[in-house]
Amino acid sequence: MKFKSLLAKPFASIIAGKVKKEMMRAAEDQEAILQDLLKTGRKTEFGKEHTFDNIHTYQEYKQAVPIRDYEQFRPWIEKIKEGRHNILWKGLPMYFAKTSGTTSGVKYIPISKESIDHHFNTSRNAVFCNVVETGDASAFDGKLIFLSGSPELERIAGIPTGRLSGIANHQIPRYLRTNQLPTYETNCIEDWETKLGKIVDETIHQDMRLISGIPPWMQMYFDELIARSGKPVGELFPNFNLLVHGGVNFEPYRAKLMDSIGRKVTTIETFPASEGFFAYQDTQQQEGLLLNTNAGIFFEFVPAAEIFSPNPTRISLKDVETGVNYAMIVSTNAGLWAYNIGDTVKFVSRNPYRIVVTGRTKHFISAFGEHVIGEEVEHSLMGVAGRHGVRITEFTVAPKIQVNGELPYHEWFVEFEDVPGNLDGFAQEVDAAMQEQNIYYNDLLTGNILQTLKIRPVRKNGFIDYMKSIGKLGGQNKVPRLSNDRTIADELGKYLEGR
Repeated sequence: MKFKSLLAKPFASIIAGKVKKEMMRAAEDQEAILQDLLKTGRKTEFGKEHTFDNIHTYQEYKQAVPIRDYEQFRPWIEKIKEGRHNILWKGLPMYFAKTSGTTSGVKYIPISKESIDHHFNTSRNAVFCNVVETGDASAFDGKLIFLSGSPELERIAGIPTGRLSGIANHQIPRYLRTNQLPTYETNCIEDWETKLGKIVDETIHQDMRLISGIPPWMQMYFDELIARSGKPVGELFPNFNLLVHGGVNFEPYRAKLMDSIGRKVTTIETFPASEGFFAYQDTQQQEGLLLNTNAGIFFEFVPAAEIFSPNPTRISLKDVETGVNYAMIVSTNAGLWAYNIGDTVKFVSRNPYRIVVTGRTKHFISAFGEHVIGEEVEHSLMGVAGRHGVRITEFTVAPKIQVNGELPYHEWFVEFEDVPGNLDGFAQEVDAAMQEQNIYYNDLLTGNILQTLKIRPVRKNGFIDYMKSIGKLGGQNKVPRLSNDRTIADELGKYLEGR
């Protein structure tokens, strides 16, 4: 055992012990966090406008502070961008995380001195819990890589501003700096394909042990490694044993990634966002991600079907139920208050509080009232693909409403490793699975409002070429699983098999 792994084990035990204690007092911690947030928030412009001095309970907080999305927060964000202090949180943010939304354009999410440590420490907690569970700390003795955006930051009103993954690169502790790849210069390359080539140059002969990133971009990295070396990734990196992922559901990518590695490695799922690090996988033995209940974030939950209602039901952590699809609302120690992050989750456990991410509030199909969500399409497609040994590279779904002489339908754009020999039969099985998942979809088919779904095979690398065409290849960008309009679908029509 080498020096770093030797030191990591006792530190990991301390961290994992702290995590276990926090599991037991999650609801109490949440109540305390709300009070702490209000105490600081009272001195801000937002707090004064919303009479924080008169708020002492969660019920009073709900009455005083409505749920908002980014567009509704924009006026306060613009004041901060002008350099004004004490608007949403004390002083100025330490960083702005710059992210793009489907409806809001570029968003600037504040990260404070109080919140920044949780962005890194939660990743650390996930890895250290795994060290304690497996007894294996060897990942710290070799090289690690986080496939991320550029760490170069611009300044707005003196506030360093950039992608969250780039900001996170500045927070990696000194003891891991010597392990980290690629070099800073390579990480600053903006063009993803050029950057990927340089990353492979710098890592292909190294002792890589931990690889982290969004699954589709890890797959591109693996593909390039295999093309260069002619070897599976697990043979090229014999000590590689830990894959940390987040950003999208891992299951559609798991089979191909594991095939590229050529052997089993441990995988750890995380749920990071610019607004906060919300949850992480603390064990390989239980389903779901442990909600990060003691990290300066106060969580609220709204039944997903009510999120766009004028007066939706809002509940705190202690009142959630398992199996219910909730929109997640957060108030944070960076100055977001009752903020709708746009993600939906479902609790799989209340002791401790563990969740699975089910989709996006704005990524759904309900052209006819079916309200199909990401969890349903992923479960249906991957279940059928698994039974037939079919590998899926990427996919997205949209409604096809304007149809000449036939009923409308859901159109699935799927990039296969190998297109199934009986594609129509495959599509029928996926449709049957969808009907089991969603009763409204079933009703629309049996009522002859919709016809069964149609699958359009996308040519190899079609999704990559599409992302390149819109300037969103690499980094933290990802294709939505669902759209309620044809914007993505019509563009993907240019990348079908045979085109």
